[in-house]
Amino acid sequence: MAAMRFLLRRGSAAAGGLLPAHSPAPTPTSFTAARLLQVQTHSSQPDSVTAKPKRIKTFSIYRWNPDQPEKPKLHSYEIDLGECGPMILDALIKIKNEIDPSLTFRRSCREGICGSCAMNIDGDNGLACLTKISSSSDASTITPLPHMYVVKDLVVDMTNFYSQYKSVEPWLKRKDPPPTPGKEIPQSKKDRAKLDGMYECILCACCSTSCPSYWWNPETYLGPAALLHANRWIQDSRDQYTKERLDAVNDEFKLYRCHTIKNCTHACPKGLNPAKEIESIKKLQLR
Repeated sequence: MAAMRFLLRRGSAAAGGLLPAHSPAPTPTSFTAARLLQVQTHSSQPDSVTAKPKRIKTFSIYRWNPDQPEKPKLHSYEIDLGECGPMILDALIKIKNEIDPSLTFRRSCREGICGSCAMNIDGDNGLACLTKISSSSDASTITPLPHMYVVKDLVVDMTNFYSQYKSVEPWLKRKDPPPTPGKEIPQSKKDRAKLDGMYECILCACCSTSCPSYWWNPETYLGPAALLHANRWIQDSRDQYTKERLDAVNDEFKLYRCHTIKNCTHACPKGLNPAKEIESIKKLQLR
């Protein structure tokens, strides 16, 4: 009993050192009541203070289904930008996942590398994954790449485009074996620098489908993308078929349908200059 009275006196002394003499130590009941009052005070705040206003954006998207006998049309969708990513591709994915699963488009890397999501956005060709959603209140219009056969909705037929790319034989061709058997062919830094601005092409077709000459002669004019890749191998110091490559494109339609309008340069999402590379091929032809 004496030991218990000692512990009680020691506890009250410690409490007296922490609290004023006129303020009693809080009991569990009073502490719980204070916490409940605090929670009720916070929960009574109106929801309008924390709720964010919706930012509604309208997207007018080209729709056509070959299995349905209806003419192509523009269908409008409204989404809240506060619940969507910043890019056009984010909006398309949100529409497909939450509003209309029948919407069809190509996409893959979402990093501007594969070129799959090329389409016409508000009148300009570009990649949906690299094009930011316009902050304007006007509706954004999204259509397939122009002057291409539409497979469905925003998907176009790339068969002719890839055939033209293949026709320039975009691979290294040599008449002599490598200097060192089984090893790569050496190239100086200066010669390697000549390929900058060409090897970065991702074959998205934004340049070719923005070219009026390509619209008028899609079967005969190779187009900016294919000619850019042709020059990439013409300029490669390791390739030994330069003359043959120049002869292959030296044609009134394949090469000289280019009238240097430079729509291709404006449309390239990678910042390349196909018009400059086509001009380079023309200069080499004169030599």
